[in-house]
Amino acid sequence: MQLQQKQNYIVLCKLAMSELVTDVEKQLKSESPENINVNEEYAYLDRGGFSSEKFKIELRGLPKFYGIAELKKLMNNKLGLNTSKIKRPKNGSHWLYACFQNDEERSKAIAALNGYSWKGKTLIAEEAKPAPDPLVRKRKQEEEGIQNKKKKEDNDKSQEERLKDAVTPYWNMPYEEQTKLKEREVKNLLMKFDNEVWKIHKEKRTEIEANRKVYDGLSFELKPIQKSPVTEGYRNKCEFTVGIDEETSKPTVGFRLGSYVTGTVAVAPVSSLNHISEKMKKAVLVFQDFVRQSSMEPFSPADYSGYWRYLTVRESKHTGDLMLIISMHPQDLTTEKLEELKKNLIEHFSTEESVACCIKSLYFELLTKKRVGEDGSKPTHLTGSTHIIDTILGRQFRISPEAFFQINTAGADILYQSAIDMSRVQRDTTIVDICCGTGTIGLCFAKHCDKVVGLELIAEAVKDAKANAELNQIENCEFFAGKAEDILPSVLARVTGDDVVAIVDPPRAGLHMRAVTQLRNTKKVKRLIYISCSPASAVKNFVDLSRPSSKTLRGAPFVPVRAVPVDMFPHTKHVELAILFEREQSKEQVDQTEEQVDQTKEQVDQTEKQVDQTEEQVDQTKEQVDQTKEQVSEDVNGDKQAIEVDSNNGAMTLDSDISTNDVQN
Repeated sequence: MQLQQKQNYIVLCKLAMSELVTDVEKQLKSESPENINVNEEYAYLDRGGFSSEKFKIELRGLPKFYGIAELKKLMNNKLGLNTSKIKRPKNGSHWLYACFQNDEERSKAIAALNGYSWKGKTLIAEEAKPAPDPLVRKRKQEEEGIQNKKKKEDNDKSQEERLKDAVTPYWNMPYEEQTKLKEREVKNLLMKFDNEVWKIHKEKRTEIEANRKVYDGLSFELKPIQKSPVTEGYRNKCEFTVGIDEETSKPTVGFRLGSYVTGTVAVAPVSSLNHISEKMKKAVLVFQDFVRQSSMEPFSPADYSGYWRYLTVRESKHTGDLMLIISMHPQDLTTEKLEELKKNLIEHFSTEESVACCIKSLYFELLTKKRVGEDGSKPTHLTGSTHIIDTILGRQFRISPEAFFQINTAGADILYQSAIDMSRVQRDTTIVDICCGTGTIGLCFAKHCDKVVGLELIAEAVKDAKANAELNQIENCEFFAGKAEDILPSVLARVTGDDVVAIVDPPRAGLHMRAVTQLRNTKKVKRLIYISCSPASAVKNFVDLSRPSSKTLRGAPFVPVRAVPVDMFPHTKHVELAILFEREQSKEQVDQTEEQVDQTKEQVDQTEKQVDQTEEQVDQTKEQVDQTKEQVSEDVNGDKQAIEVDSNNGAMTLDSDISTNDVQN
């Protein structure tokens, strides 16, 4: 009996152990990367592939003024770190996130940065937790019935209204009101910049305050906003996303209703948007037909599955021609499959419908980039022309797939003419076009000046710039490839002449601090025009250009003189801003100028005295002439009387002679 009980006990123990092992196996299996629930907010960390959230640090105690490029140089070059991404909540923030490739590099960064002194500030570096997946968090909140006020408002709107709000937020506002609102926003931003100048220039505060009384609160002139000549269908370039329409559940080529950060990946059709031309909308539908007929799904940013990513359309407003660049993730497609896909695309875009849309150029691009610093592949030309042609201020420009070109062609006419007008360019002026792209600004300046020198980071853009100069038969332009901060000194050394104007049209983030420093330290640059599509991001550059002279900024500061906002983006919140800065004269220069003014005044006084003396001489001469005239008149009258007397005497003598003869006879 006892033996039987022992055997039963052993069996029960085995069963219990078996169940325990099974439970553990199930738990381990459920926690494996292949079986992680996609609804978990941190599941994305274990899906494979790189995520910048995995190995992140929080860096605090940053100085008030710094640039991301400066910080990257400190971290990667000086401290030997290897940051893959830097995420700053906003410009001028005193803290940010820095991301690394692995835990070892993150630990190395914390050890190097924590307690490090930079620009008079002591940095604090700590490990940061990864952010939850915003898409999953949004889904959870919806499941739990948690909705914020904006979400509830969005639910009351149609998909069309939500798309308009996301892409063209001013779509329901009269254009006159749009421009007034933008004008106020520009003035508010410039007042913040002006206040920074007031703070750093104590000796100029009286002058600044006096100028503010003249220019309605600013120390320099703000011109009225220049309106766009075209407000409907004005965009000449759009990047459309391929995704799923949440209403039809079909693959759709359009715009996202929001960003991934806000928990939105749905795409809506663009037919109702008023800033895109009808021709561009038709081209979108032609590609959408191809995607829907394809067996390949749109790319999903949630789990990196799928293929189709973007369609970029470029349109010449001069010729009406379109260029299409199709971007996809190849996933596991073989070379043979990709070649077959390219052939299918060429065939699809050779139809009558495509020809009717004026699609004259077709490119194909593979996008596999997942981390900052990796170079993506270049677009491959499939069929048609390699470029399209558009015009600005009568100049022709060839546009290649990656070339920068102002997105509002008619607005660019206004912007560039404003820059030319405010520059006071002369026939002996040299223009230094920094971040010149394909040379559009410099080539528009060329006929007004002696020489144009352009600098551009992207070598392909420099090739386009040279081709554009040749296309327009312009011979007084040179273009150089390289980072502005690296090649600017050597380029400026080539510049001759006393009147040098710099034109700066940098990317959204602004100009590198080294380039700002070199401009400040190059005394021959007398005037500078800064063109920005994101004025809020460029304020730091504005301030650095205006700072008092120092060991680093040895040259005299640039002073803001005039600002001109140009509405290049109707129906959106964005605005382009051009500011004229003039080099401030040093005290010696001011003294020399004042001395020259005094000398000129003396010369004027002497000239006035000479004029007075000359006028006196003229008056005296007039008197002498009058006297001479009177004398001549008197002499003439006297002669007349003498002649009359002589005539009378002669007559009397003759008569007496006749009488005597008569008597004698």
